[in-house]
Amino acid sequence: MNPATALTPLAHDLWWCWDDDMPSIWRQIDPWRWDRNRNNPIALIADTPESRWAELAEDEAFVEAVDAAVARWKAYRAEGLDESQPRVAYLSMEYGLHESVRIYSGGLGVLAGDHLKSASDLRTNLVAVGLLYRSGYFRQVMDDGEQLAAYPQAEWERMPIELCRSEDGRPVIIGVPIADELVHAAVWKLQVGRVSLYLLDTDLPGAPHHHSELTAQLYGGDGWMRIRQEVLLGIGGMRALTALGEAIDVIHMNEGHCAFAVLERSLGRGEDLASAVEATRDELVFTTHTPVPAGHDRFGADMVAKALSGWCRETGTPASAVVELGRIRPNDPYETLCMTVVALKGAHKTNGVAELHGHTSRAMWHALWPDRPVDDVPIGHITNGVHPVFWTAVPTRKLFDRHIPGWRERPWDHELWQQVMAIPDDEIWALRRQLRSTLLAEVIRRGGPRMDPDALTIGFARRFAPYKRGDLLLSDPDRLADFLENTPAQVVFSGKAHPRDERGKQIVSRVARFAAQRRFRDRIAFVEDYDIAVGRLLTSGADVWLNNPRRPQEASGTSGQKVTLNGGINLSVLDGWWPEGFDGTNGWAIGDDRMRPDEPGSDAQDAEALYQLLGGEVAGEWTERGADGLPTAWIHRAKRSIVTCAPLFTSHRMVRDYTVGLYRR
Repeated sequence: MNPATALTPLAHDLWWCWDDDMPSIWRQIDPWRWDRNRNNPIALIADTPESRWAELAEDEAFVEAVDAAVARWKAYRAEGLDESQPRVAYLSMEYGLHESVRIYSGGLGVLAGDHLKSASDLRTNLVAVGLLYRSGYFRQVMDDGEQLAAYPQAEWERMPIELCRSEDGRPVIIGVPIADELVHAAVWKLQVGRVSLYLLDTDLPGAPHHHSELTAQLYGGDGWMRIRQEVLLGIGGMRALTALGEAIDVIHMNEGHCAFAVLERSLGRGEDLASAVEATRDELVFTTHTPVPAGHDRFGADMVAKALSGWCRETGTPASAVVELGRIRPNDPYETLCMTVVALKGAHKTNGVAELHGHTSRAMWHALWPDRPVDDVPIGHITNGVHPVFWTAVPTRKLFDRHIPGWRERPWDHELWQQVMAIPDDEIWALRRQLRSTLLAEVIRRGGPRMDPDALTIGFARRFAPYKRGDLLLSDPDRLADFLENTPAQVVFSGKAHPRDERGKQIVSRVARFAAQRRFRDRIAFVEDYDIAVGRLLTSGADVWLNNPRRPQEASGTSGQKVTLNGGINLSVLDGWWPEGFDGTNGWAIGDDRMRPDEPGSDAQDAEALYQLLGGEVAGEWTERGADGLPTAWIHRAKRSIVTCAPLFTSHRMVRDYTVGLYRR
């Protein structure tokens, strides 16, 4: 049998991307086409000539590997979701599942993707809804140190999606009133193991451009584009679930973008909007991700009335009632509608995404509950986590399989992870060198410098928002040069700034040009076009993960959690998740835990603290070697990084917390 026939169903289920063997099976088919298609198995199968399939059909080892993978997949899918649980609908503006499916931009989407993967593994009774962007988020192109944005168009036939159809075979098309028109959207399904992700697409044949553009780009356009997309996601998402026959018990709104789901869910449940929302509050939960007021979507009353005019007319709801739902101060004509306020008022439980973020959120939204002390504001926290298998490199998985049986099934088990301390130091060190070498080989393949496979490798990769201070390490070039030369050490950067974030783009340019200087050319690299694939390589290959946001502006952050799964060590400001993870033995903290995001000189203080750590403890532990040539203290800290963080910061633990704390009513 042609192996393509057996592999095609697997290519349409993203389960393959966290299976141990499937990525290597795809690459074995045709390494060049696999790389050319950016690790997209649908495109790979379509582009591979019949002659190659005929060769593979005669390769007994390949056929056996495919048969084994198909058997694993069928066994996995045979055990479905746990239907004894409440049926949850998870709504998010973006999903970062794999680099070949470009419907994500950064941390929010990757978090949502890991949520779905873990929900699948844990058999959580969950379905998800989002938008299907033809151009997705932009592709980064660097030209003479300047970031440019490219928007390639996706071809649906080369993506792992299928059009949803009704029992009579017709495509499922929903109508969503946006402004004074009815916008139609097709519903597609993307399979994530046992979980179905439904995606809305307004780019239909014959649709006017201003309809089609709603699902053209993620985070593109102006405020008018944003509010229409959020009407589509919130109201359209709920209508799609109804059209598909999904009986939903709990709606999980992931960030305020989808808060208009509150409106649609409340239909017919009360005499007016306020009473209807109150009647449905116990059916909605909300996760807020943004720790600064400016980061929450706000729309003027006139724009809200215009965007929701059709829905308000259809439902008999005054636009003023919708605007009021999104205000903190009742009847204040100067206050805009805030999507987060809509979600906070519409949900019976709300959480931040780290303990510190919970404190920050309670203070930020205290005005909604003025009669309560800040500590009694009803916003809790569930700290984010990362998928324990997807973000663990295959060599690390094999090491854990040998020494920590059960880690895949019970990644939250603290006692189980204690076995890491008994793994021989030379095995940990060999793993670290292997992962580092894999990263550096990719740096070369992407046109970067040839770096030292035995040098301390520092990683920094994330969205280049100004508060993340992507260039803090470059504050004192001479001091940095001394550290890199004497340790020896090297740094690999990667990341994007939003195309309209001029300050962020300036930071990207500074880092890229810094890396091109003669004195740093072999010690600093900037990897272009940051995506999930680059993230996997960097978080597994970096020995030290640098994170230096202005505290407390990092809600959670998850990149450093991925590093710990691979024996990397965090060097981070005490922001986001790190205050919960850091214990003094498992990494380093930059500066102290004081809140001073706008204090004059705080950047200089943190830069000084960073340089002192690098030149002191970090360099000392890396360079101090025992008689066996191994850095014993460093390896001990790496083990402690795994032991202390792995059980706490996986999305399996996170989804279990959501199930127990928010989904069960």
